Amino acid sequence: MKKIITKYLIFAGIILFSIKGMSQQDPLFTQYMYNMSVMNPAYATDDPGMLNLGAIYRMQWTDVDGAPRTLNFFAHTPVSERVELGLTVVHDEIGNVEKQNNITADFAYVIPTGEKTNLSFGAKAGLTTFDANLSGLNLNDPNDPAFENVSEIFPVFGVGAFWFGDNHYLGVSAPNLLTSEHIDNSQLLRDRGSEEIHYYLTGGYVFDISENFKLKPSTMVRGVQGAPLSVDVNANVLLYDRLEAGVGYRFDETVTGLINFRVTPGLRIGYAYDYPTYDLSNDGSHEIMLLFDFDLFGLKKGYDKSPRFF
Repeated sequence: MKKIITKYLIFAGIILFSIKGMSQQDPLFTQYMYNMSVMNPAYATDDPGMLNLGAIYRMQWTDVDGAPRTLNFFAHTPVSERVELGLTVVHDEIGNVEKQNNITADFAYVIPTGEKTNLSFGAKAGLTTFDANLSGLNLNDPNDPAFENVSEIFPVFGVGAFWFGDNHYLGVSAPNLLTSEHIDNSQLLRDRGSEEIHYYLTGGYVFDISENFKLKPSTMVRGVQGAPLSVDVNANVLLYDRLEAGVGYRFDETVTGLINFRVTPGLRIGYAYDYPTYDLSNDGSHEIMLLFDFDLFGLKKGYDKSPRFF
């Protein structure tokens, strides 16, 4: 009986994700300010000699069987004075029914716009693999529809722009301009698996309150056809360039909190929690983050250099 209920929940989740949660077709991360390359290929640091690596694992609705799990890996580094290259990998799955992998290469061209500001233009290209074990939803009732398994590959192409300095950033992007039908061979689900174009607007600033205390407000706006705008606002504080903590609000969805600590000059560990404000669930979501900054040529030493804020 429990197995049948779980299948119903997973099936309902797929439908809800497509109808009500269209804005969450793309991966959703509370710690978005530290992995912006997943949404904007123009994200750049203009930090010569540094290889930036990171990973975020998100567990959504932790007490619900078959709830979404998402793993994101990203890497980027300057390869010349104006060019930065990167790699983004996202693995997303819902129970044992739906699995999706997104692999893209990122390219950013950086143009100086002032003594301490830069404007970069970027593009990402790659592919998405989509697998759905829909036959597992058959509840052995003659009146239930039969579903076929789906395994498909889709191209990905996205663009973005990113204006930034040491203490601020502003970005606009569409990480995939190509629409696709993930499930097009089942009449019942024909209109439930379409991938729409997502648009992102991000911004953040670092206020130097004192030498050892900084305030970091940020925001992210996500838009997609057929769904209301999704807006995140956050306010983080950074202490002694090592300990960071903050709270946020995702309008009409969740209250969020995060904390991270710079263990060494090249390693930061973070955690975030989402508490839902809607009525459909009382289960929160968890995120674990790791950030690695490798000094490839020994250009930076110790904590005497400013940390990477974003």
